[in-house]
Amino acid sequence: MSYRNKTYVIFDGDEDMWAYRYMRGWKANENIDFNFFDAHDLKPLTDRAGEDTVKRRLRERLGDTKQAIVLIGEKTKNLYRFVRWELETCMNLDIPIIAVNLNGQRSQDENLCPPIIRDEYVVHIPFKLKIIQYALDNFPGEFHRRNLSDKGPRLYNDSVYKQLGIE
Repeated sequence: MSYRNKTYVIFDGDEDMWAYRYMRGWKANENIDFNFFDAHDLKPLTDRAGEDTVKRRLRERLGDTKQAIVLIGEKTKNLYRFVRWELETCMNLDIPIIAVNLNGQRSQDENLCPPIIRDEYVVHIPFKLKIIQYALDNFPGEFHRRNLSDKGPRLYNDSVYKQLGIE
């Protein structure tokens, strides 16, 4: 098995590509302290690839994944073909999931959160660079140290946001 060091980003490719591009831009900007090893940098997928081929490649990417981010937009919860499959695969592989609310909410958005992760040990944060980096740095360790009977959404308290300079 290869070393798991990458971040897998799950998102609605039609509606929320802008947020994924922001994250890649933050990573590329040498003046911004933001870094993640992007699992999507591996073997580009073409639009002509069939669903089985796409899922096989995505599963390969998940094999190198340390954590996953799901960008939660207006339609994310309704995407079953890939988003639900990716989330389910992450849970089966015991990959920590960071739920990033594109609407800025700091806790689970019950109206937008995909049902498959609503009761799972997933941290919910807003789409802000510093808290995303904080979660990437801290949540995987917390996730793997948790008591396996612990369930339900996680969130960071106000003191973490204040420490990061987020009001």
